[in-house]
Amino acid sequence: MSNFAFNNPAFQQQDPRNVATYPGAPQGAQGAQAASLQHGAMDAAANAQLEGMYAAPAAGSLETDRMSVEDTVWKTAGLFGILLVTAAIGWVLTLGGITVPERDPYSDYAPNLLPWIVGALGGFVLAMVITFTSRKKVRPALIFAYAAFEGLFIGGISSYFEVLWPGIVFQATLATVSVVGVTLALFASGKIRASKKATKIFMIAMIGYLVFSLLNLVLMWTGVLPRDQAFGMYSAEIAGIPLGLIIGVLVVIMAAYSLVLDFDQIQQGVRNGAPRTYGWLGAFGIMVTVVWLYVEILRIIAIVRGSD
Repeated sequence: MSNFAFNNPAFQQQDPRNVATYPGAPQGAQGAQAASLQHGAMDAAANAQLEGMYAAPAAGSLETDRMSVEDTVWKTAGLFGILLVTAAIGWVLTLGGITVPERDPYSDYAPNLLPWIVGALGGFVLAMVITFTSRKKVRPALIFAYAAFEGLFIGGISSYFEVLWPGIVFQATLATVSVVGVTLALFASGKIRASKKATKIFMIAMIGYLVFSLLNLVLMWTGVLPRDQAFGMYSAEIAGIPLGLIIGVLVVIMAAYSLVLDFDQIQQGVRNGAPRTYGWLGAFGIMVTVVWLYVEILRIIAIVRGSD
């Protein structure tokens, strides 16, 4: 997530010189759509609302703890550790008592969607609270709780899709790690950087994507779109290519640029001696973006495999 909480004097340069789908998964499709919209909304809300929120000055001579890349990395790893633990719990609870169809993967089954729903709603509410209350104080406990709820959601949605398309979780995880790794490598090498023009384009594209996603979700929930279009308008084809595949590739690029913004803001915080506690915001931003990226990739693969 592009965490514009870092757009305050503590994080800015002080020197002015340096300035055709699987038809049996309507619940999974709607859930993935809602999740994508939810995490996209988190990203957009942060970009729209967090800019300039943190008026705290840069760490002065009395400050002893400073933000560092290494410390932020450890914080990020800790949050993902929590996410993985609760994801395992969400996975087990979602599939509890279900006989997975071995011969006919297209058979209907009734998973427990409670972990999925609780995780999605809890994660969204906490993300909004963190985004709009950290102006006065960064609360790591809320960020820990966010990671736990996101884990329940990720575990639930992943297990659901894994039953429908065996192996999809590994594919989505591998693709997500690859995108994050390549983006980080390019950023570290200096080959890609955030810019005002690119960020403006990113924001415009994000708003358009959120509007489209919200419209698609409403049409799916109201039954306007045919039931055989499991992913709604994403299931429509253009020249034989699913619309969801085209949009999905663009959204993955958007998420990759959002990671660039996350890395850039962490770098600025370290460079300007921001208080160490702001490392939690950097870790939080990365987690939101990575979860969003994973859900998008999961849906892309589902659309491709569902049309086979």
